[in-house]
Amino acid sequence: MDTETVQVGVVGAGSWGTALADLLGSKGYSVDLWAYEPAVKQVIEASRENKMFLPGIQLSENISPSNDLADVVSGKQILLFVVPSHVMREVSNQAAPHIDPASLVITASKGIENKTHLTMTGVLKETLSEELASRVSVISGPSFATEVARKHPTVVTVASDDADVAAELQKVFVTPYFRVYTNDDMIGVELGGAVKNVIAIASGIVDGLGLGLNTRAALITRGLTEIRRLGIHLGANPHTFSGLAGMGDLLLTCTGSLSRNHTVGKKIGEGKSLNDILAEMNMVAEGVKTSKSVYNLSRKLGVEMPICHAVYAVLYDNLAPADAVYQLMTRDLKDEMQDVR
Repeated sequence: MDTETVQVGVVGAGSWGTALADLLGSKGYSVDLWAYEPAVKQVIEASRENKMFLPGIQLSENISPSNDLADVVSGKQILLFVVPSHVMREVSNQAAPHIDPASLVITASKGIENKTHLTMTGVLKETLSEELASRVSVISGPSFATEVARKHPTVVTVASDDADVAAELQKVFVTPYFRVYTNDDMIGVELGGAVKNVIAIASGIVDGLGLGLNTRAALITRGLTEIRRLGIHLGANPHTFSGLAGMGDLLLTCTGSLSRNHTVGKKIGEGKSLNDILAEMNMVAEGVKTSKSVYNLSRKLGVEMPICHAVYAVLYDNLAPADAVYQLMTRDLKDEMQDVR
């Protein structure tokens, strides 16, 4: 796509939405960026910096911030949704009447809706026109927003049911510091990106309890088993979970100091309450809400996910973190390979 003629809309001016808008703006695309908060729009206009969600980064002059959702999505060839998962349905419903039927719609949000257990592409497919829904895509992988904005080498994947759409978006997003692969397994890519946030909370709890590297390594490994188990049940390609949206994103989120989900878990392990932790945050830790979805979905499907269930019990049933670890360590003994045969 020609950067001089293609119009891009980015819906969501959090850290990740702003970083992706800056990436595209720096490539020469004209980008309209929708911010929910009037203050965010005003600060970006005045200083070319999103001081609330992506401080310290000078943003491309090609970005035009706006609080007018209809204006941001209208007449765009590429439309990127990067809003918290729990507001995706509301925002996409509001945006839908104004979107050009020829637009390529892509989401970079990671989560599973609580009531429907749909991934974000599932929500978009329900709320957009049939023509738009057939071309919905997702971008995911190990990618902290601040590091992308600082142009640190980052590698992600774009997944779509339409190979031509994936290839087109691959070209749109790729830069010398942002490498993009394609994938045809949308459900696998999305589950990897969503459930890893729940495992990251568990990893943070382990670190907050001071349990060491052995424990964390075991947690990440068995956490990946749970993600793959759910994914296979829902028709995903098991190889996806060995890739960027699976193991790659899981490792980053479970070990990186920039991970909001890991931070939430660590503070819980240190003895702080969930309500107090969330009150101190100005950005969403998706794993907190996704843990409800994963708990309820896995029970409904009969998929065994003990780590995710333990996280849910700690967050919502007042299970002490140390007791959760003890329960996991004293479960019935099993053959490690029983899930991959």
